[in-house]
Amino acid sequence: MIVCKSPNEIGRLRAANQLVAEVLCKLQVMVAPGVTTQDLDAVAEASIHEAGAVPAFKGYHGYPATLCASVNDAVVHGIPSDDTLKDGDIISIDMGVVLDGYYGDSALTVRVGEVSDQAATLMAVTRDALEHAIARVQVGGWVSDLGHAVQRHVETHGFSVVREFVGHGIGTQLHEEPQIPNYGEPGRGARLREGMVLAIEPMVNAGRSGVRVLDDGWTAVTRDGELSAHFEHSVAVTASGPEVLSRRQDEIVVDLDDSLRLVRTRSPESATNGG
Repeated sequence: MIVCKSPNEIGRLRAANQLVAEVLCKLQVMVAPGVTTQDLDAVAEASIHEAGAVPAFKGYHGYPATLCASVNDAVVHGIPSDDTLKDGDIISIDMGVVLDGYYGDSALTVRVGEVSDQAATLMAVTRDALEHAIARVQVGGWVSDLGHAVQRHVETHGFSVVREFVGHGIGTQLHEEPQIPNYGEPGRGARLREGMVLAIEPMVNAGRSGVRVLDDGWTAVTRDGELSAHFEHSVAVTASGPEVLSRRQDEIVVDLDDSLRLVRTRSPESATNGG
């Protein structure tokens, strides 16, 4: 069942998501060679508790940490550890909170020092794909319009969308209906109605779309060992269009027309077809 939220409930979801945004801004500044993902996790957990909230992920189906910290070929659900970040890495940081009974959820991918052209392009394409999906959050639209927008943008640039993991509704539960795949034909699934709140999260691979889960039971990595990026926002469907509840203060909002015209510096050898 899809639950449409009242203005009061959206206000509480906004507060939870703005807390996520604030902590992600703090973590983004911390990312550097020599920092561990456990360092990031400790700061995130302390910051959440200081704000009077609790981590949404820790203990969820047994997950052991506050953050999902996924480095390089890790797609999602990377468990923080004492491994240090290195120059040239990319790290996807996914975080959720519960504040006043409502959930916030957002993710971004951050470069560690100087990264390759391929890594920078992958991050930009994934971020832009999220913005293309957000632009289609309109009353009367369809859930599948969002995934179609992601897939079209990603595959236009020679990358692949992950199909095993999807976005979701969010509210008083972390994962609510509807599910939001990052691929598919438009005009299908549930209709978008005012008051729906959606966690939209493209996961994009530099190589093929296939993933596998490591022996820890959580960390999903690309099957071919290529890089992966992940961006996520929680977005409310309003009469006047999308409201991005988790927008970060330091975030640059993409000009979608410009993003379609970007020249990508990728060699023929690095280009792949979608999964």
